[in-house]
Amino acid sequence: MRHNKNFNHLGRQAGHRKAMLSNMASSLILHKRIETTVAKAKAVKQFVEPLVTKSKEDTTHSRRIVFSYLKQKEAVTELFRTIAPKIADRPGGYTRILKTGFRLGDAADMCIIEFVDFNEAYTLGILPTAAEAKPKTRRSRGKKAADAAAEAAPATEGGEEKKAAKPAAKKAAAAKPAASKAAAGAKKVAAPKVAKKTNVGKKM
Repeated sequence: MRHNKNFNHLGRQAGHRKAMLSNMASSLILHKRIETTVAKAKAVKQFVEPLVTKSKEDTTHSRRIVFSYLKQKEAVTELFRTIAPKIADRPGGYTRILKTGFRLGDAADMCIIEFVDFNEAYTLGILPTAAEAKPKTRRSRGKKAADAAAEAAPATEGGEEKKAAKPAAKKAAAAKPAASKAAAGAKKVAAPKVAKKTNVGKKM
C-alpha cells in the first residue's frame, strides 16, 4: 500500500528520478532559468531550494552535502560563489514558476522556472542611481545642442553668405513655376492623338 506517499513519481523509478532532478537543478543553477513542464518544475523547486538554503553557510561540510545531491563541481561552485551572496537576505522562495502555455506535441503544461533575484526583467523596475542617470541626460542634451548648433551655424557665420543665400533662394523660387509650365507643356505634347470617327466604308 502507498498510504500518505503523496509526491509525484514523475513516471520514473527512484534512480532515474534522482538523476533527472540532479541534472535539472544543476542546469538551473548554472543558467539561472530553464524551461520544463510544470510537474517537473515543482519537483525541482522542492529539490533545489533546501540546497540554496544550505549554501548560505559556506563550509566544507555544506559543500559536501550539496555536492552529494548535485554531483557537479561547477554547479556547486556557482551556487556558493554567485547565488549564495545574492540571496543571503532572502528567507526562502528563491525560485518562481512562470507558465508559458501548452506544448504542441502532447499538450503538456509548460513553464519557466528561474531564480527570483536573477531575472533582469523584474529587477529593471528599480530606479537608477544619480551616477547612472547622469550619462543619459548628458547624451540627450549633447545631441540636442549639436543639432541646434548645426542649424544656427550657416545663419551666423557671415553677412556675405546671407546675401549669397537670398538671391539663390529667389532663383530657385523663380525656377519652380517655369519647371512646372515646361512639365505641363510636355504632358500636352506627349498626349496620344485620338483618331476621328468618319463615315468612310459605311453603307448609307
